Amino acid sequence: MPSTSPIPEPNRSMQPGDGTRQLLQWGGSMVGTGLLAAVLLVTVLGGYSRTGASTNTGWFALIVALMCIPFGLMLLALGVAKWLRNRRIHPKS
Repeated sequence: MPSTSPIPEPNRSMQPGDGTRQLLQWGGSMVGTGLLAAVLLVTVLGGYSRTGASTNTGWFALIVALMCIPFGLMLLALGVAKWLRNRRIHPKS
């Protein structure tokens, strides 16, 4: 027997998150991790020179910083672009 209950039409407000919040959270976390690694490299882990870091741990911090900062900024830029687009599509009336 067919159901007689009406099927609701898809509504943007009923859809779960589109990933904007996750992009902003992960982007911020990655940039924060990269900046922390860079600060630790300069202050605690022996610093760096033209030829690279001074210690093995410093090299690890340099690699983490050079990986996390650009990728985290890319995630943050994408998250901000999605957030601005969502604000334009669904204005708070």
